[in-house]
Amino acid sequence: MPALHQVLIACGLTLAAALASAAEPVKVLYITGGCCHDYESQKAILVPGLESRANLQMTVLHEGGTSLDHRVSIYSQPDWSKGYDVVFHNECFADVKDPEFLQKIVAEHEKGTPAVVMHCAMHCYRVGTDDWFRFCGVTSPGHGKHYAYVAKTIAGHPVLAGLPKEWQLPKDELYYIDKLWPTATPLVEGMSEERKTMQTVIWTNQYGKARVFGTTIGHYPETVRQPEFLDLMTRGTLWAAGKLDADGTPAEGYEATSREPAGAAP
Repeated sequence: MPALHQVLIACGLTLAAALASAAEPVKVLYITGGCCHDYESQKAILVPGLESRANLQMTVLHEGGTSLDHRVSIYSQPDWSKGYDVVFHNECFADVKDPEFLQKIVAEHEKGTPAVVMHCAMHCYRVGTDDWFRFCGVTSPGHGKHYAYVAKTIAGHPVLAGLPKEWQLPKDELYYIDKLWPTATPLVEGMSEERKTMQTVIWTNQYGKARVFGTTIGHYPETVRQPEFLDLMTRGTLWAAGKLDADGTPAEGYEATSREPAGAAP
């Protein structure tokens, strides 16, 4: 009987390992493009950087050149987020001012598609309502000069695991935050030289049924390339998808794995 018990335990462990290794990757739609940033370089850093850190499959949709008014094509499709576990917004289209078009974007998230919002995403879709800002979790009207600053942790959260409590950032673009929405939780702040007050730079938000992870950090490729930043964005993406454990490590089956990247969106 003891021998049979050991066999059953071994079989159980083998089955658990097989299930873990067979976990489907978190499918991430990475949307990028627009004004004022080196999105080609950011894409070349972020996509392999995140895929090498967790079981994530990044599909890239890069449109709009350097324009401010491009309408990302997929947003006009019915159920445009279907098939993806997370949408990563790293776009800069502030002059798209059509409220109906914006509703097509945020409706998918309100129904439950998780999101990551990075840097200039906070300045997109200024249609005259607060709909986009409620989704992001913050309202940002702009930014000051470019300078190095210290990002200081003010709350504990699994997405911050391993991040220095005082993280020295190279020259970047510190966004002004006029409003933190009631559904958002600030995690990290930076001191604005212009406003002389702390501005939220990392947070989480709940938008309808969707988790949203946000950061205003990430103007320059030099910042995006930092291991701390890539680790943070990996954890934020996993958290949005519900695949991050309380200690900040990927849930079982979502650790880094070697495979070919997904490539461009159809």
